[in-house]
Amino acid sequence: MLFPIAAALALTADATPNVAGTPVQSNLEYSMPIEGSWVYAPGSDGSQATFYNSSRQPQLTIQCTRSTRRIALLKPGAAAPSMWIWTSSEKKSLPATYDSGAARVRAELGAYDPLLDAIAASRGRIGFSTSGLEALVVPPWADVGRVIEDCRV
Repeated sequence: MLFPIAAALALTADATPNVAGTPVQSNLEYSMPIEGSWVYAPGSDGSQATFYNSSRQPQLTIQCTRSTRRIALLKPGAAAPSMWIWTSSEKKSLPATYDSGAARVRAELGAYDPLLDAIAASRGRIGFSTSGLEALVVPPWADVGRVIEDCRV
């Protein structure tokens, strides 16, 4: 009798791995993205897309540095050792650094990392969190995929 109960409980448990930096609510499948818009901007060594909330304050920047083929995820906030990313198909915690001059957390990926494809193709929302705080949930507009592709050409 104990085995069926344990099996039933295992089926209801959250399948999200317990990694450092995972926010309290780690399944964002039904979370609503905040209101705002993405703005794409080309640069001399790549491009970037910044998500601005409805008050026109930057909430997240995805930045390509073409010369190094690296993509940075930049989120305003306090110092944190990791950044947690949620997409409709993948969840991952990345090591992060803190830029005190810009007051934002930075995580980097190679231009061909599969997580970037998951971010670009995520259905309806992508989430970002640092230090286990509530996740920033934003819509995955085409601007994000454009920055990723800019780093791959």
